[in-house]
Amino acid sequence: MPKLVAPFFMFLSKKNMVISEKTAKKQLYDYQKRGMDKIFQSLEKAPDNHNLLYQLPTGGGKTVIFSEITRRYIANSKKKVLILTHRIELCAQTSAMLHGFDVTNKVIDSKVKELPAQNDYKCFVAMVETLNNRLQDEKIDLKDVGLVIIDEAHYNSFRKLFHHFENCVMLGVTATPLSSNIKLPMYENYDELIVGESISYLVENGYLSTPTTYCYDVGLSSLKIGANGDYTVRSSDMLYGDFPMLQKLLYAYEEKSLGKKTLIFNNGIATSLNVYDTFTKAGYEIKHLDNTNTPKERKEILEWFKNKPDAILTSVSILTTGFDEPTVETIILNRATKSLTLYFQMIGRGSRVLPNKTTFTVIDLGNNVARFGPWDTKIDWHGIFRTPDFYLNNLVTDTEIEKHFKYVMPDEIRMKFNKSADISFDVDAVYKDVRKKNLRPKVVIERSIEQHTKMCVENSEDIVEARNLVELLSEDIAYRVRLFSYCICKSTDNYLKWLKEDYEEKLGKNLLKFF
Repeated sequence: MPKLVAPFFMFLSKKNMVISEKTAKKQLYDYQKRGMDKIFQSLEKAPDNHNLLYQLPTGGGKTVIFSEITRRYIANSKKKVLILTHRIELCAQTSAMLHGFDVTNKVIDSKVKELPAQNDYKCFVAMVETLNNRLQDEKIDLKDVGLVIIDEAHYNSFRKLFHHFENCVMLGVTATPLSSNIKLPMYENYDELIVGESISYLVENGYLSTPTTYCYDVGLSSLKIGANGDYTVRSSDMLYGDFPMLQKLLYAYEEKSLGKKTLIFNNGIATSLNVYDTFTKAGYEIKHLDNTNTPKERKEILEWFKNKPDAILTSVSILTTGFDEPTVETIILNRATKSLTLYFQMIGRGSRVLPNKTTFTVIDLGNNVARFGPWDTKIDWHGIFRTPDFYLNNLVTDTEIEKHFKYVMPDEIRMKFNKSADISFDVDAVYKDVRKKNLRPKVVIERSIEQHTKMCVENSEDIVEARNLVELLSEDIAYRVRLFSYCICKSTDNYLKWLKEDYEEKLGKNLLKFF
Protein backbone atom coordinates (compact mmCIF):
# COMPACT_ATOMS: atom_id res chain seq x y z
CA MET A 1 0.00 0.00 0.00
CA PRO A 2 1.50 3.38 -0.97
CA LYS A 3 2.35 5.62 1.91
CA LEU A 4 0.61 8.98 2.21
CA VAL A 5 2.45 12.06 3.30
CA ALA A 6 -0.50 13.84 4.83
CA PRO A 7 1.35 16.89 6.22
CA PHE A 8 1.81 18.30 2.71
CA PHE A 9 -1.92 18.99 2.65
CA MET A 10 -1.81 20.89 5.92
CA PHE A 11 -0.77 23.88 3.84
CA LEU A 12 -3.81 23.63 1.61
CA SER A 13 -6.60 24.31 4.07
CA LYS A 14 -8.59 27.53 3.79
CA LYS A 15 -6.98 29.08 6.85
CA ASN A 16 -3.46 28.43 5.58
CA MET A 17 -4.06 29.06 1.86
CA VAL A 18 -1.57 31.56 0.51
CA ILE A 19 -2.81 31.64 -3.10
CA SER A 20 -6.01 33.49 -3.75
CA GLU A 21 -8.92 32.18 -5.84
CA LYS A 22 -8.36 35.00 -8.36
CA THR A 23 -4.89 33.80 -9.31
CA ALA A 24 -6.19 30.96 -11.50
CA LYS A 25 -7.67 31.68 -14.89
CA LYS A 26 -10.36 29.05 -14.39
CA GLN A 27 -13.10 29.49 -11.81
CA LEU A 28 -14.68 26.66 -9.85
CA TYR A 29 -18.38 26.23 -9.15
CA ASP A 30 -19.48 26.19 -5.53
CA TYR A 31 -20.05 22.42 -5.50
CA GLN A 32 -16.56 21.88 -6.92
CA LYS A 33 -15.09 24.03 -4.14
CA ARG A 34 -17.04 22.00 -1.58
CA GLY A 35 -15.63 18.81 -3.02
CA MET A 36 -12.11 20.20 -2.85
CA ASP A 37 -12.63 21.28 0.75
CA LYS A 38 -13.67 17.74 1.67
CA ILE A 39 -10.52 16.36 0.05
CA PHE A 40 -8.27 18.81 1.90
CA GLN A 41 -9.98 18.21 5.24
CA SER A 42 -9.66 14.45 4.86
CA LEU A 43 -6.00 14.57 3.94
CA GLU A 44 -5.18 16.93 6.80
CA LYS A 45 -6.43 14.29 9.24
CA ALA A 46 -5.15 11.32 7.27
CA PRO A 47 -2.69 8.90 8.86
CA ASP A 48 0.09 7.23 6.92
CA ASN A 49 -0.97 4.63 4.36
CA HIS A 50 -4.33 6.30 3.84
CA ASN A 51 -5.22 6.59 0.15
CA LEU A 52 -8.12 8.76 -0.90
CA LEU A 53 -10.69 8.24 -3.65
CA TYR A 54 -12.97 11.03 -4.87
CA GLN A 55 -16.20 10.40 -6.82
CA LEU A 56 -17.98 12.93 -9.03
CA PRO A 57 -20.33 12.22 -11.97
CA THR A 58 -19.22 12.46 -15.58
CA GLY A 59 -19.58 16.09 -16.58
CA GLY A 60 -19.16 17.31 -13.01
CA GLY A 61 -15.66 18.66 -13.63
CA LYS A 62 -13.26 16.22 -12.00
CA THR A 63 -10.42 17.51 -14.20
CA VAL A 64 -11.14 21.09 -13.12
CA ILE A 65 -11.01 20.08 -9.47
CA PHE A 66 -7.77 18.14 -9.58
CA SER A 67 -6.18 20.84 -11.76
CA GLU A 68 -6.84 23.38 -9.02
CA ILE A 69 -5.59 20.89 -6.42
CA THR A 70 -2.42 20.53 -8.49
CA ARG A 71 -1.91 24.29 -8.67
CA ARG A 72 -2.31 24.78 -4.94
CA TYR A 73 -0.24 21.74 -4.03
CA ILE A 74 2.72 22.87 -6.13
CA ALA A 75 2.53 26.41 -4.76
CA ASN A 76 2.37 25.34 -1.11
CA SER A 77 4.46 22.16 -0.93
CA LYS A 78 7.09 23.05 -3.58
CA LYS A 79 6.89 19.43 -4.69
CA LYS A 80 5.89 18.00 -8.05
CA VAL A 81 2.64 16.41 -9.16
CA LEU A 82 2.16 13.39 -11.42
CA ILE A 83 -1.21 12.85 -13.10
CA LEU A 84 -1.90 9.41 -14.57
CA THR A 85 -4.40 8.68 -17.32
CA HIS A 86 -5.19 5.60 -19.43
CA ARG A 87 -5.94 7.30 -22.77
CA ILE A 88 -3.84 9.61 -24.91
CA GLU A 89 -6.89 11.86 -25.45
CA LEU A 90 -7.20 12.33 -21.69
CA CYS A 91 -3.53 13.29 -21.52
CA ALA A 92 -4.04 16.10 -24.00
CA GLN A 93 -7.25 17.33 -22.36
CA THR A 94 -5.71 17.24 -18.89
CA SER A 95 -2.61 19.10 -20.06
CA ALA A 96 -4.76 21.82 -21.65
CA MET A 97 -6.83 22.18 -18.50
CA LEU A 98 -3.71 22.50 -16.35
CA HIS A 99 -2.45 25.30 -18.60
CA GLY A 100 -5.77 27.02 -17.94
CA PHE A 101 -4.80 26.99 -14.28
CA ASP A 102 -1.33 28.37 -15.03
CA VAL A 103 0.27 24.98 -14.33
CA THR A 104 3.18 24.38 -16.69
CA ASN A 105 3.27 20.66 -17.40
CA LYS A 106 4.96 18.00 -19.49
CA VAL A 107 3.09 15.15 -21.20
CA ILE A 108 4.95 11.85 -21.10
CA ASP A 109 3.72 10.00 -24.17
CA SER A 110 5.28 7.51 -26.58
CA LYS A 111 7.46 10.26 -28.11
CA VAL A 112 9.14 11.00 -24.78
CA LYS A 113 12.03 8.59 -24.23
CA GLU A 114 13.91 10.51 -21.54
CA LEU A 115 13.50 13.58 -19.33
CA PRO A 116 16.90 15.30 -19.20
CA ALA A 117 15.41 18.63 -18.05
CA GLN A 118 12.64 17.49 -15.77
CA ASN A 119 13.35 20.26 -13.29
CA ASP A 120 11.83 22.65 -15.82
CA TYR A 121 8.43 21.21 -14.92
CA LYS A 122 6.47 20.90 -11.70
CA CYS A 123 3.76 18.71 -13.15
CA PHE A 124 3.76 15.65 -15.42
CA VAL A 125 0.83 14.06 -17.24
CA ALA A 126 1.51 10.48 -18.26
CA MET A 127 -0.07 7.52 -19.98
CA VAL A 128 0.11 4.65 -17.52
CA GLU A 129 1.56 2.12 -19.99
CA THR A 130 4.12 4.56 -21.39
CA LEU A 131 5.33 5.64 -17.95
CA ASN A 132 5.49 2.06 -16.75
CA ASN A 133 7.68 1.10 -19.70
CA ARG A 134 10.03 4.05 -19.15
CA LEU A 135 10.34 3.33 -15.42
CA GLN A 136 11.04 -0.35 -16.03
CA ASP A 137 13.66 0.50 -18.65
CA GLU A 138 15.10 3.07 -16.22
CA LYS A 139 14.87 5.71 -18.95
CA ILE A 140 12.97 8.04 -16.65
CA ASP A 141 13.31 8.61 -12.93
CA LEU A 142 10.77 11.11 -11.70
CA LYS A 143 12.17 12.94 -8.70
CA ASP A 144 10.59 15.02 -5.97
CA VAL A 145 7.02 13.92 -6.77
CA GLY A 146 4.80 14.42 -3.74
CA LEU A 147 1.30 13.94 -5.16
CA VAL A 148 0.04 11.34 -7.64
CA ILE A 149 -3.43 11.94 -9.08
CA ILE A 150 -5.08 8.99 -10.82
CA ASP A 151 -7.77 9.92 -13.34
CA GLU A 152 -10.47 7.33 -14.12
CA ALA A 153 -9.19 5.44 -11.09
CA HIS A 154 -11.61 2.53 -11.52
CA TYR A 155 -9.31 1.10 -14.22
CA ASN A 156 -6.90 -1.45 -12.79
CA SER A 157 -3.96 -0.67 -15.07
CA PHE A 158 -2.78 1.96 -12.58
CA ARG A 159 -2.02 -0.58 -9.85
CA LYS A 160 1.24 -1.58 -11.53
CA LEU A 161 2.69 1.89 -10.87
CA PHE A 162 1.82 2.23 -7.21
CA HIS A 163 5.02 0.69 -5.90
CA HIS A 164 7.08 3.34 -7.74
CA PHE A 165 5.49 6.10 -5.64
CA GLU A 166 5.22 4.61 -2.18
CA ASN A 167 6.14 7.87 -0.47
CA CYS A 168 3.61 9.98 -2.34
CA VAL A 169 0.10 11.12 -1.61
CA MET A 170 -2.31 9.09 -3.78
CA LEU A 171 -5.57 10.70 -4.90
CA GLY A 172 -7.82 8.69 -7.21
CA VAL A 173 -10.75 10.35 -9.01
CA THR A 174 -13.60 8.58 -10.76
CA ALA A 175 -17.27 8.89 -11.65
CA THR A 176 -17.91 5.31 -10.57
CA PRO A 177 -15.93 3.87 -7.62
CA LEU A 178 -16.45 0.32 -8.85
CA SER A 179 -13.41 -1.55 -10.13
CA SER A 180 -13.34 -2.63 -13.78
CA ASN A 181 -12.20 -6.01 -12.46
CA ILE A 182 -14.40 -7.63 -9.84
CA LYS A 183 -11.39 -9.59 -8.55
CA LEU A 184 -9.53 -6.36 -7.74
CA PRO A 185 -11.92 -4.25 -5.63
CA MET A 186 -11.05 -0.60 -5.11
CA TYR A 187 -11.13 -0.82 -1.32
CA GLU A 188 -7.88 -2.80 -1.57
CA ASN A 189 -6.07 0.33 -2.81
CA TYR A 190 -8.11 3.16 -1.33
CA ASP A 191 -9.00 3.54 2.32
CA GLU A 192 -11.61 6.27 2.06
CA LEU A 193 -14.19 7.40 -0.47
CA ILE A 194 -15.41 10.96 -0.69
CA VAL A 195 -18.64 11.28 -2.67
CA GLY A 196 -19.33 14.48 -4.58
CA GLU A 197 -22.68 15.88 -5.65
CA SER A 198 -25.10 13.47 -7.32
CA ILE A 199 -26.24 13.53 -10.93
CA SER A 200 -29.71 14.57 -9.79
CA TYR A 201 -28.20 17.57 -7.96
CA LEU A 202 -26.19 18.62 -11.00
CA VAL A 203 -29.27 18.28 -13.22
CA GLU A 204 -31.58 20.15 -10.85
CA ASN A 205 -29.10 23.01 -10.57
CA GLY A 206 -28.46 23.32 -14.29
CA TYR A 207 -24.92 21.89 -14.42
CA LEU A 208 -26.02 18.89 -16.49
CA SER A 209 -28.84 18.45 -19.00
CA THR A 210 -32.13 16.79 -18.06
CA PRO A 211 -32.55 13.34 -19.64
CA THR A 212 -35.67 12.02 -21.31
CA THR A 213 -35.37 8.23 -21.48
CA TYR A 214 -37.11 5.75 -23.77
CA CYS A 215 -36.69 2.01 -23.26
CA TYR A 216 -37.39 -0.67 -25.85
CA ASP A 217 -37.66 -4.22 -24.55
CA VAL A 218 -35.02 -6.55 -25.96
CA GLY A 219 -34.72 -10.28 -25.27
CA LEU A 220 -31.13 -10.92 -24.20
CA SER A 221 -31.27 -14.69 -23.64
CA SER A 222 -28.83 -15.30 -26.52
CA LEU A 223 -26.10 -13.12 -25.00
CA LYS A 224 -23.11 -14.78 -23.32
CA ILE A 225 -21.03 -13.49 -20.41
CA GLY A 226 -17.28 -13.24 -20.98
CA ALA A 227 -14.33 -13.53 -18.61
CA ASN A 228 -14.56 -9.79 -17.84
CA GLY A 229 -18.09 -10.20 -16.52
CA ASP A 230 -19.75 -8.38 -19.42
CA TYR A 231 -21.58 -9.59 -22.51
CA THR A 232 -19.26 -10.91 -25.21
CA VAL A 233 -18.75 -9.03 -28.44
CA ARG A 234 -19.48 -12.13 -30.50
CA SER A 235 -22.87 -12.84 -28.94
CA SER A 236 -23.74 -9.14 -29.05
CA ASP A 237 -22.87 -8.95 -32.75
CA MET A 238 -25.13 -11.92 -33.44
CA LEU A 239 -28.08 -10.32 -31.65
CA TYR A 240 -27.66 -6.66 -32.58
CA GLY A 241 -26.45 -7.35 -36.11
CA ASP A 242 -29.58 -9.34 -36.92
CA PHE A 243 -32.21 -7.73 -39.17
CA PRO A 244 -35.01 -7.43 -36.55
CA MET A 245 -32.74 -5.59 -34.09
CA LEU A 246 -31.41 -3.29 -36.80
CA GLN A 247 -34.98 -2.43 -37.76
CA LYS A 248 -35.87 -1.86 -34.10
CA LEU A 249 -32.93 0.56 -33.82
CA LEU A 250 -33.98 2.42 -36.96
CA TYR A 251 -37.57 2.59 -35.75
CA ALA A 252 -36.48 3.92 -32.34
CA TYR A 253 -34.33 6.61 -33.99
CA GLU A 254 -37.12 7.71 -36.32
CA GLU A 255 -39.67 7.72 -33.50
CA LYS A 256 -37.65 9.52 -30.81
CA SER A 257 -34.59 11.17 -32.36
CA LEU A 258 -35.27 12.05 -35.99
CA GLY A 259 -33.24 15.11 -36.99
CA LYS A 260 -31.27 15.23 -33.74
CA LYS A 261 -27.50 14.87 -33.39
CA THR A 262 -27.24 11.23 -32.35
CA LEU A 263 -24.44 9.11 -30.93
CA ILE A 264 -24.95 5.34 -31.09
CA PHE A 265 -22.94 2.98 -28.88
CA ASN A 266 -22.44 -0.64 -29.97
CA ASN A 267 -20.55 -3.58 -28.47
CA GLY A 268 -18.91 -4.82 -31.67
CA ILE A 269 -17.45 -3.43 -34.88
CA ALA A 270 -19.59 -5.79 -36.99
CA THR A 271 -22.74 -4.41 -35.37
CA SER A 272 -21.66 -0.81 -35.90
CA LEU A 273 -20.96 -1.46 -39.59
CA ASN A 274 -24.39 -3.06 -39.95
CA VAL A 275 -25.92 -0.01 -38.30
CA TYR A 276 -24.05 2.19 -40.76
CA ASP A 277 -25.40 0.20 -43.72
CA THR A 278 -28.97 0.18 -42.34
CA PHE A 279 -29.11 3.94 -41.82
CA THR A 280 -27.38 4.67 -45.12
CA LYS A 281 -29.92 2.56 -47.02
CA ALA A 282 -32.70 4.39 -45.19
CA GLY A 283 -31.35 7.68 -46.57
CA TYR A 284 -29.65 9.06 -43.46
CA GLU A 285 -26.16 10.56 -43.38
CA ILE A 286 -24.15 8.55 -40.86
CA LYS A 287 -20.51 7.74 -40.13
CA HIS A 288 -18.86 4.83 -38.34
CA LEU A 289 -15.93 5.12 -35.91
CA ASP A 290 -13.89 2.48 -34.09
CA ASN A 291 -10.34 2.02 -32.82
CA THR A 292 -9.09 0.87 -36.21
CA ASN A 293 -9.57 4.33 -37.70
CA THR A 294 -6.39 6.37 -38.16
CA PRO A 295 -5.93 9.55 -36.08
CA LYS A 296 -6.56 11.59 -39.24
CA GLU A 297 -9.79 9.70 -40.02
CA ARG A 298 -10.94 10.06 -36.44
CA LYS A 299 -10.27 13.80 -36.46
CA GLU A 300 -12.18 14.26 -39.72
CA ILE A 301 -15.14 12.17 -38.53
CA LEU A 302 -15.41 14.00 -35.20
CA GLU A 303 -15.11 17.37 -36.94
CA TRP A 304 -17.97 16.35 -39.26
CA PHE A 305 -20.00 15.19 -36.25
CA LYS A 306 -19.38 18.45 -34.44
CA ASN A 307 -20.44 20.70 -37.31
CA LYS A 308 -23.44 18.79 -38.73
CA PRO A 309 -26.62 19.54 -36.70
CA ASP A 310 -28.37 16.23 -37.48
CA ALA A 311 -25.27 14.02 -37.65
CA ILE A 312 -25.50 10.35 -36.72
CA LEU A 313 -22.35 8.65 -35.47
CA THR A 314 -22.21 4.90 -34.78
CA SER A 315 -19.25 3.85 -32.66
CA VAL A 316 -17.65 1.06 -30.65
CA SER A 317 -16.35 1.85 -27.12
CA ILE A 318 -13.84 4.45 -28.30
CA LEU A 319 -15.99 7.48 -27.35
CA THR A 320 -16.91 6.42 -23.81
CA THR A 321 -13.99 8.39 -22.31
CA GLY A 322 -11.77 11.20 -23.57
CA PHE A 323 -14.56 12.55 -25.78
CA ASP A 324 -16.56 15.69 -25.12
CA GLU A 325 -19.05 17.00 -27.66
CA PRO A 326 -21.68 19.12 -25.86
CA THR A 327 -23.91 19.38 -28.95
CA VAL A 328 -24.93 15.70 -28.75
CA GLU A 329 -28.71 15.57 -28.38
CA THR A 330 -29.40 11.83 -28.28
CA ILE A 331 -27.54 8.84 -26.89
CA ILE A 332 -28.61 5.42 -28.16
CA LEU A 333 -27.44 2.40 -26.18
CA ASN A 334 -27.56 -0.18 -28.96
CA ARG A 335 -26.05 -2.74 -26.64
CA ALA A 336 -26.46 -4.31 -23.25
CA THR A 337 -23.80 -4.06 -20.58
CA LYS A 338 -23.21 -5.41 -17.09
CA SER A 339 -20.79 -2.55 -16.39
CA LEU A 340 -22.23 0.24 -14.26
CA THR A 341 -19.22 2.40 -15.18
CA LEU A 342 -19.79 1.98 -18.92
CA TYR A 343 -23.50 2.70 -18.48
CA PHE A 344 -22.77 6.07 -16.86
CA GLN A 345 -19.97 6.89 -19.28
CA MET A 346 -22.09 6.31 -22.38
CA ILE A 347 -25.08 8.36 -21.22
CA GLY A 348 -22.79 11.05 -19.82
CA ARG A 349 -21.63 11.88 -23.38
CA GLY A 350 -24.97 13.59 -23.98
CA SER A 351 -25.37 15.37 -20.65
CA ARG A 352 -23.35 18.52 -21.30
CA VAL A 353 -25.27 21.79 -21.16
CA LEU A 354 -25.20 24.67 -23.64
CA PRO A 355 -27.08 27.98 -23.68
CA ASN A 356 -29.58 26.42 -26.10
CA LYS A 357 -29.43 22.86 -24.75
CA THR A 358 -30.77 21.88 -21.33
CA THR A 359 -32.23 18.46 -22.19
CA PHE A 360 -31.12 15.35 -24.05
CA THR A 361 -32.61 12.03 -25.10
CA VAL A 362 -31.56 8.53 -24.05
CA ILE A 363 -32.77 5.52 -26.06
CA ASP A 364 -32.06 2.19 -24.36
CA LEU A 365 -32.04 -0.97 -26.48
CA GLY A 366 -30.27 -3.19 -23.95
CA ASN A 367 -32.53 -3.22 -20.84
CA ASN A 368 -29.78 -1.19 -19.15
CA VAL A 369 -32.16 1.19 -17.36
CA ALA A 370 -34.04 -1.78 -15.92
CA ARG A 371 -30.72 -3.28 -14.80
CA PHE A 372 -29.10 -0.21 -13.20
CA GLY A 373 -31.94 2.25 -12.71
CA PRO A 374 -32.36 5.64 -14.40
CA TRP A 375 -29.13 7.53 -15.13
CA ASP A 376 -30.04 10.35 -12.73
CA THR A 377 -31.19 8.16 -9.85
CA LYS A 378 -29.32 8.44 -6.57
CA ILE A 379 -26.78 5.70 -5.87
CA ASP A 380 -25.20 4.48 -2.64
CA TRP A 381 -21.58 4.81 -3.78
CA HIS A 382 -20.27 4.14 -0.28
CA GLY A 383 -22.11 0.82 -0.23
CA ILE A 384 -20.80 -0.11 -3.68
CA PHE A 385 -17.25 0.86 -2.67
CA ARG A 386 -17.35 -1.19 0.55
CA THR A 387 -19.15 -4.27 -0.79
CA PRO A 388 -18.90 -4.38 -4.60
CA ASP A 389 -19.58 -8.14 -4.68
CA PHE A 390 -22.90 -7.65 -2.93
CA TYR A 391 -23.92 -4.95 -5.39
CA LEU A 392 -22.93 -6.92 -8.49
CA ASN A 393 -24.49 -10.15 -7.27
CA ASN A 394 -27.78 -8.38 -6.63
CA LEU A 395 -28.18 -6.71 -10.01
CA VAL A 396 -31.51 -7.55 -11.59
CA THR A 397 -31.02 -10.55 -13.87
CA ASP A 398 -32.01 -10.55 -17.52
CA THR A 399 -34.61 -13.21 -16.78
CA GLU A 400 -36.23 -11.06 -14.08
CA ILE A 401 -36.18 -8.03 -16.38
CA GLU A 402 -37.79 -9.93 -19.24
CA LYS A 403 -40.51 -11.27 -16.96
CA HIS A 404 -41.83 -7.73 -16.77
CA PHE A 405 -41.82 -7.17 -20.52
CA LYS A 406 -45.24 -6.47 -21.98
CA TYR A 407 -45.63 -6.87 -25.70
CA VAL A 408 -47.62 -4.07 -27.31
CA MET A 409 -48.58 -4.72 -30.89
CA PRO A 410 -47.43 -1.83 -33.12
CA ASP A 411 -50.26 0.20 -34.66
CA GLU A 412 -49.32 -0.77 -38.23
CA ILE A 413 -49.60 -4.48 -37.32
CA ARG A 414 -52.77 -3.97 -35.29
CA MET A 415 -54.41 -2.50 -38.40
CA LYS A 416 -53.83 -5.83 -40.17
CA PHE A 417 -56.04 -7.43 -37.50
CA ASN A 418 -58.69 -4.71 -37.39
CA LYS A 419 -61.54 -7.26 -37.74
CA SER A 420 -60.52 -8.88 -34.43
CA ALA A 421 -62.07 -7.22 -31.39
CA ASP A 422 -59.66 -8.82 -28.92
CA ILE A 423 -55.99 -9.60 -29.59
CA SER A 424 -54.82 -9.95 -25.99
CA PHE A 425 -54.01 -13.20 -24.18
CA ASP A 426 -53.13 -13.36 -20.48
CA VAL A 427 -50.70 -16.28 -20.26
CA ASP A 428 -50.39 -16.12 -16.45
CA ALA A 429 -54.15 -16.07 -15.88
CA VAL A 430 -54.77 -18.93 -18.31
CA TYR A 431 -51.97 -20.97 -16.73
CA LYS A 432 -53.45 -20.53 -13.24
CA ASP A 433 -56.88 -21.57 -14.54
CA VAL A 434 -55.41 -24.62 -16.27
CA ARG A 435 -53.55 -25.75 -13.14
CA LYS A 436 -56.62 -25.15 -10.99
CA LYS A 437 -58.55 -27.55 -13.24
CA ASN A 438 -55.65 -30.07 -13.16
CA LEU A 439 -55.16 -29.84 -16.89
CA ARG A 440 -51.83 -30.27 -18.65
CA PRO A 441 -49.72 -27.07 -18.88
CA LYS A 442 -49.53 -27.33 -22.67
CA VAL A 443 -53.26 -26.49 -22.77
CA VAL A 444 -52.12 -22.89 -22.31
CA ILE A 445 -50.22 -23.04 -25.60
CA GLU A 446 -53.13 -24.77 -27.32
CA ARG A 447 -55.54 -22.02 -26.27
CA SER A 448 -53.10 -19.34 -27.38
CA ILE A 449 -52.76 -21.01 -30.79
CA GLU A 450 -56.54 -21.15 -31.10
CA GLN A 451 -56.80 -17.40 -30.52
CA HIS A 452 -54.05 -16.59 -33.02
CA THR A 453 -55.72 -18.90 -35.52
CA LYS A 454 -59.00 -17.02 -35.08
CA MET A 455 -57.25 -13.67 -35.60
CA CYS A 456 -55.61 -14.81 -38.83
CA VAL A 457 -58.82 -16.36 -40.20
CA GLU A 458 -60.92 -13.30 -39.39
CA ASN A 459 -58.57 -11.01 -41.28
CA SER A 460 -57.72 -13.15 -44.35
CA GLU A 461 -59.38 -14.09 -47.61
CA ASP A 462 -57.15 -17.07 -48.34
CA ILE A 463 -54.34 -19.22 -46.92
CA VAL A 464 -51.62 -16.99 -48.40
CA GLU A 465 -52.91 -13.92 -46.57
CA ALA A 466 -53.30 -15.95 -43.38
CA ARG A 467 -49.71 -17.18 -43.50
CA ASN A 468 -48.50 -13.64 -44.08
CA LEU A 469 -50.33 -12.61 -40.93
CA VAL A 470 -48.63 -15.41 -39.00
CA GLU A 471 -45.28 -13.81 -39.83
CA LEU A 472 -46.51 -10.52 -38.38
CA LEU A 473 -47.31 -12.33 -35.13
CA SER A 474 -43.72 -13.49 -34.61
CA GLU A 475 -42.94 -11.11 -31.72
CA ASP A 476 -46.31 -11.74 -30.07
CA ILE A 477 -45.71 -15.50 -30.30
CA ALA A 478 -42.20 -15.14 -28.85
CA TYR A 479 -43.61 -13.05 -26.00
CA ARG A 480 -46.31 -15.60 -25.14
CA VAL A 481 -43.88 -18.50 -25.38
CA ARG A 482 -41.44 -16.78 -23.03
CA LEU A 483 -44.17 -16.05 -20.45
CA PHE A 484 -45.27 -19.68 -20.63
CA SER A 485 -41.69 -20.86 -20.06
CA TYR A 486 -41.53 -18.76 -16.90
CA CYS A 487 -44.73 -20.38 -15.67
CA ILE A 488 -43.27 -23.89 -16.02
CA CYS A 489 -39.76 -22.82 -14.91
CA LYS A 490 -38.14 -23.98 -18.12
CA SER A 491 -36.62 -21.16 -20.13
CA THR A 492 -33.40 -22.38 -21.77
CA ASP A 493 -32.54 -20.94 -25.18
CA ASN A 494 -32.98 -24.29 -26.92
CA TYR A 495 -36.34 -24.91 -25.31
CA LEU A 496 -37.65 -21.45 -26.21
CA LYS A 497 -36.46 -21.87 -29.79
CA TRP A 498 -38.12 -25.29 -30.10
CA LEU A 499 -41.33 -24.12 -28.45
CA LYS A 500 -41.69 -21.12 -30.78
CA GLU A 501 -41.02 -23.23 -33.88
CA ASP A 502 -43.51 -25.88 -32.72
CA TYR A 503 -46.07 -23.14 -31.97
CA GLU A 504 -45.77 -21.65 -35.46
CA GLU A 505 -45.95 -25.08 -37.10
CA LYS A 506 -49.17 -25.96 -35.26
CA LEU A 507 -50.63 -22.55 -36.03
CA GLY A 508 -49.95 -23.13 -39.72
CA LYS A 509 -51.67 -26.54 -39.62
CA ASN A 510 -54.68 -25.04 -37.85
CA LEU A 511 -55.14 -22.54 -40.66
CA LEU A 512 -55.44 -25.34 -43.21
CA LYS A 513 -58.69 -26.40 -41.55
CA PHE A 514 -60.30 -23.11 -42.55
CA PHE A 515 -58.97 -22.65 -46.11
